[in-house]
Amino acid sequence: MIRSTTVVSVRRDGKVALAGDGQVTLGEVVVKQGARKIRHLYNDQILAGFAGSTADAFALFSRFENKLEEFRGNLARSAVELAKEWRTDRALRHLQALLIVVDKEKTFLLSGNGDLIEPDDGIAAIGSGGPFALAAARALIKHSNLSAREIASEAMSIAANICIYTNHSIVVEEL
Repeated sequence: MIRSTTVVSVRRDGKVALAGDGQVTLGEVVVKQGARKIRHLYNDQILAGFAGSTADAFALFSRFENKLEEFRGNLARSAVELAKEWRTDRALRHLQALLIVVDKEKTFLLSGNGDLIEPDDGIAAIGSGGPFALAAARALIKHSNLSAREIASEAMSIAANICIYTNHSIVVEEL
């Protein structure tokens, strides 16, 4: 389990929101409060968020951006190719990170084990606070009329109240 951060993605009413906290830890010490773990990619048509080692995440973002360019912004094809490369490449397979990537229609969770998961309900979460954010988002989808952005923000807040590796410095981006 990656012991760092929380990122959650929520789809509702034709919108997708991706939210992440800003805490960076080094072992048991908080070293930064306001990191941005969500990035806009491919002419702001795609959002990506990471949990895990920052250096590893930047390496993955770079590889993923190259895949997006190679496949002209096709999220599914780019995600499949990155997952294959991540699992089989000698250097990449040692990277300690998870990614959530979204566009207006699709959501994918990627890992170095070759996992490429498209959630059934349009909700995905990663990081040490991921299970808390996922549960909160699913409950809010079912029992509220909040927007995707509001649900993502509230799910992150709930995770931050529970997970010591997640803080309340939350960034939410939406497509």
